[in-house]
Amino acid sequence: MVSALGMAAVLGGCGIGSGGSDGVTLRLVAADYGDSESTGSQRYWDELAESYESGHPDVDVEVTVYSWNDVDRKVREMVDAGDAPDLAQIGAYADYADEGLLYRADDLLSIPTQADFVPQLAAAGRVNGVQYGMPFAASTRVLFYNRTLFAEAGLSAPRSWADLAAAAEALKADGVAYPYALPLGPEEAQAETMQWMLSGGGGYTDATGTYSIDSPENTAAFTWLKENLVDKDLTGPVPPAKLNRADAFAAFAKGEVGMLNGHPSLMAMAEKQGVKYGMVPTPGADGPSGSTLGVTDWMTAFKKNGHAEEAGAFLDFVYDDENVLDFSRRYDLLPVTGSASETMAAAEEDQDLKPFLDELLTSELYPVGETSWAAVSAQIKKEIGKAVAPGADPGAVLRLLQTAASRADDVS
Repeated sequence: MVSALGMAAVLGGCGIGSGGSDGVTLRLVAADYGDSESTGSQRYWDELAESYESGHPDVDVEVTVYSWNDVDRKVREMVDAGDAPDLAQIGAYADYADEGLLYRADDLLSIPTQADFVPQLAAAGRVNGVQYGMPFAASTRVLFYNRTLFAEAGLSAPRSWADLAAAAEALKADGVAYPYALPLGPEEAQAETMQWMLSGGGGYTDATGTYSIDSPENTAAFTWLKENLVDKDLTGPVPPAKLNRADAFAAFAKGEVGMLNGHPSLMAMAEKQGVKYGMVPTPGADGPSGSTLGVTDWMTAFKKNGHAEEAGAFLDFVYDDENVLDFSRRYDLLPVTGSASETMAAAEEDQDLKPFLDELLTSELYPVGETSWAAVSAQIKKEIGKAVAPGADPGAVLRLLQTAASRADDVS
C-alpha cells in the first residue's frame, strides 16, 4: 500500500537498541519519508530513540524503517507470523483495529497528548467512536500554478472551475504541454478524484458516512471535468488514466505544467529546478472550494507484547511539540497536534507551509475508518480514469464504483 500522503521513499534498515534482560525493548516499524540515505527517516528515529533512552535506561527502542513500497506489507507479514511489533507507523489501521489487535489511544497516551491532536485527524482515526489510529504526519492539497507561464499568458490565479478552464485554454494557446495535469493513473488516483469531488460539493461518503460515489454532485464534477478539460485536450499528451502523480509532479518541476493539485513536497521539487510557482485554494464550481483533501499517516500500537505502559510513555515523547515540529520541518509535512500547528503558523521559517496549514482545519480525509476503504480505494485507482475517457459516460463509471463500494462495505 502506498502512503496516504503520497510520499515515495527508498530506504530500509535497522535502528539502535539491542534490548536488555533487565528492561523492556520496544520494537517500532516506521515508514521512510526521505529520498536518500542522508534524508531518510532512519536518522530521525535513531536520534529520537537515543534521546528517549538517555532518560529511560530501562527501555530500549529498536527501530526498523522500510520504504512506503514495503512497510505496510512488512507489518502485515509480521502480524500474520505472530510477531507483531509494539508500534507501527504505517498507512492504515482499520483492519488491525477490526481484528482486535490494537490498543486504544486512551489506553496509551496521556490526556494532554491525546487531546492535542488536530480534531479532524483524531476523528479519522476512530472506529465506532474509539480512536485506534493516532495521526502521525499530515498534508493537505492546494492548486499549484506556474507563475512564469501565467505571467506570459496574462493570467491571474484561478478561483473557480470557469477560471481554471479559461486559464487552461490560454496556456494551451501558448504551447504549454500540460495546461492542467490530471493524474488519474493508478498510483494515486483516489487523491485527485476526491479533490474534484470536494470542489463540487461532494465526496466519497455522505453525512452519515455511507459511500456516495455516484452522488449528483460527484457526477456533475466529473462530467464538467471531462467536457471542459479532457475533451478539449487541456490535460496534456498523456491520457489522465495513465498519468501518475509522480510523473505529473516531475513535469511541473520541469516547467511543462501550468496547473495541478499538489502537496508540500512539490515545493522543494519545483524550487530545485528553478520553477517559480504560486499556490491558491483549490478552485470550486463557483469559487474557492469549501474543503480540500487532507491526508494523514498513522501510528498504531499492537497488544501482542503487552507493553502498553512503555509504549504510551514513548508516544507521549514522540508527540512532544519539539519532536513533532522537527519531523514536520524535515519532510515539509504538517504537524498533527494543535499546539505544534500554532507554533508553525506563527514561525517565519514555516511560512511556505502556511497555505497548507490554513486548509487543514477545513480538510476532509479519506474514509480510513472503514475496513472496506482499502478495497474501494484500489478499485477507484483502477477504474476512475475511464470516467473521462473519450466517449465515456462519467455517471456510469461512478455508478459501477458505487456498486463495488457497497459490496465491499457489506463484506467488511
